[in-house]
Amino acid sequence: MKPDEGTPDPCTLLEMQRGAHRSAPYPEWDVRRDRLERLRRLLVDHESAIEEAIDADFGGRPRVETQVAELFPSIAEVRAALRGGRRWMKPRGAWVSKWFLPARAWIMPRPVGVVGIIVPWNYPLFLAVGPLAGALAAGNRAMIKMSEYTPAFSSLLQRLVGQVFAPEEVAVVAGGADVAAAFAALPFDHLVFTGSTSVGRKVMAAASANLTPVTLELGGKSPAVVAPGYPLERAATRIMAGKLLNAGQTCIAPDYVLVPREGLDAFVGHARARARAMYPAGLADRDYCSIVDARQYERLLGYLDDATASGVRPVELFDGPARDDAAHRLGPVILVDPPHSLVAMKHEIFGPILPVLPYDRPEDAVAFVNAMAYPLALYWFDDDRRRAAWALEQTHVGGACINETLLHVAQEELPFGGVGPSGMGHYHGKWGFDTMSKLTPVFRQSRLNGMGLFMPPYRPVVYRLLKLMKRL
Repeated sequence: MKPDEGTPDPCTLLEMQRGAHRSAPYPEWDVRRDRLERLRRLLVDHESAIEEAIDADFGGRPRVETQVAELFPSIAEVRAALRGGRRWMKPRGAWVSKWFLPARAWIMPRPVGVVGIIVPWNYPLFLAVGPLAGALAAGNRAMIKMSEYTPAFSSLLQRLVGQVFAPEEVAVVAGGADVAAAFAALPFDHLVFTGSTSVGRKVMAAASANLTPVTLELGGKSPAVVAPGYPLERAATRIMAGKLLNAGQTCIAPDYVLVPREGLDAFVGHARARARAMYPAGLADRDYCSIVDARQYERLLGYLDDATASGVRPVELFDGPARDDAAHRLGPVILVDPPHSLVAMKHEIFGPILPVLPYDRPEDAVAFVNAMAYPLALYWFDDDRRRAAWALEQTHVGGACINETLLHVAQEELPFGGVGPSGMGHYHGKWGFDTMSKLTPVFRQSRLNGMGLFMPPYRPVVYRLLKLMKRL
């Protein structure tokens, strides 16, 4: 798939945006606010078209899920930037060491220049707009590379952005893997990538040739842990809600569950009941999302085949058919106590398959989590606040929820990001503004100062002063 012929090629766009940035390197708040308002209007005025395009790309995605998981958080992110942007861009005071008074110091947030944004297919709107809002609030230009696996929405966003923004402000680039690789290799001033860990390594390697700073939002196997004594039905309700949103095609979806050994079967029963209550028509339910394409569908079937071959007990959660190959619709399945050698236990599942494993002590559950690569999220279900605090101290994760799933990502005041294999850097709200700004330190010398004492030729008073300074 080649870049859209109506849009300049990415290299030309980058030079165009870089030139525009040089001519206006520090946009005032009125300029930034205008860009954010145009982005907000784009979202509000075209909600139906956005819903239809994403539904078409997935071959069946509930419009309410696009509203809840894409439109609402996207608009909220832009509104947060509109509320806080003027304040965020103000110089921030900093203390000056007493030995340098009466000089002054401050931190000046400056636009970095041109931000590249590489968007995945699972939430193509929110994962484009979230970073874009931070980039525009920080006074940057932006280029967005959409996924080739969401062609209808990518085409729509490219057209809408072209109507609302000049190409030297914001531009959308379409194309396949070859275009994405070339895009990642461009000398951006900052690059935001959301996607798999394996592709994230390639993006970081490409960016390193230009010393381009990167924010990587990856994924991994995010665990849900049900602590001893926590109501299993309550835990199953929240875990299944987080798992089955977008049919599990969410980077922060619960990837596996650890439950007390004596509660294993009860949890599975509650999860089955909850799935059927949420989607009473089963696979035919209009509120249940399809798998995005045949490629991802076949990958998930391969996980199930591997589990069956390994003797794992699968529990199908819907009544009626468990799959529809033609429409690539797959009902949720629990894998009961799978071995660690299972393919589904080695890779991020990214679909409606949920391994559930027993543990004997909370220490064993934490040890299991820590034996895996650092996850993007941890979901700990516990009414014991001290034990929940202990679990957070003992694990190393990108973000966490206590007695909930997913909702930390919807808080504009919280930084969102991974750690190690699940990513690096943060964005959302002020965190995105800071990530896509150069926080420039400024020191202003006073007319009256003592620096002349420390210039050659060094006199005895210098040594006496240094001795005094080291004591105080």
